[in-house]
Amino acid sequence: MPVITFEMTPMTKEQKQQIAREFTDTVVRTTGVPEKSVYVLFHENTAEHIAVGDTLLCDTQWYKIQQKEG
Repeated sequence: MPVITFEMTPMTKEQKQQIAREFTDTVVRTTGVPEKSVYVLFHENTAEHIAVGDTLLCDTQWYKIQQKEG
């Protein structure tokens, strides 16, 4: 049973559904396992709980731009 763990900042239900669909399709296509045997686990972390090197994600310029656009 393949298990995929996906960690990211919070996502919408629709985003999770699309990611699960695409990951599952890829695993089924490349390994031939049944679709119902593929598990996708979502671990959502706030930007304060993720660091890029020694900088918290919430303090990066990229994140600040994403927040303004989102």
